[in-house]
Amino acid sequence: MGIEFEIFDPAMCCATGVCGPSTDPALTQFAADLDWLRRQGVAVRRYNLSQEPGAFAGHTMVRVALERDGEKALPIILANGVEVSRAGYPTRAMLTRWAGLVQDPVGPLTSTPTKIGGCCGQGGQSKDRKGSAGCC
Repeated sequence: MGIEFEIFDPAMCCATGVCGPSTDPALTQFAADLDWLRRQGVAVRRYNLSQEPGAFAGHTMVRVALERDGEKALPIILANGVEVSRAGYPTRAMLTRWAGLVQDPVGPLTSTPTKIGGCCGQGGQSKDRKGSAGCC
């Protein structure tokens, strides 16, 4: 495939955040989506701030985002080193698109990730195919 995703998660109790008596459904879905990507042959690396702070400190873009916005910038998701999402977990459709697993003849996918705090970290908004504000 050639795509590698890196996910820089906020501090969580475990690597996926889907442990304990009450789990966030968005995290459960995202963990399932990442497993699905791996089964499609996509490389996925996931870092948890509480367990791997060195990965955050060692990546300039992530470190700068944390210095500027704090943990509210997380999660940060990179595809081949390029930021594709910030401050929210993207949908499977978005991950699929970024991984190049599906070609969309109409145009780019512009759905808003869960809990997105800005347009993919770019500070702007775009319009989806129906004219609604969304994230790039």
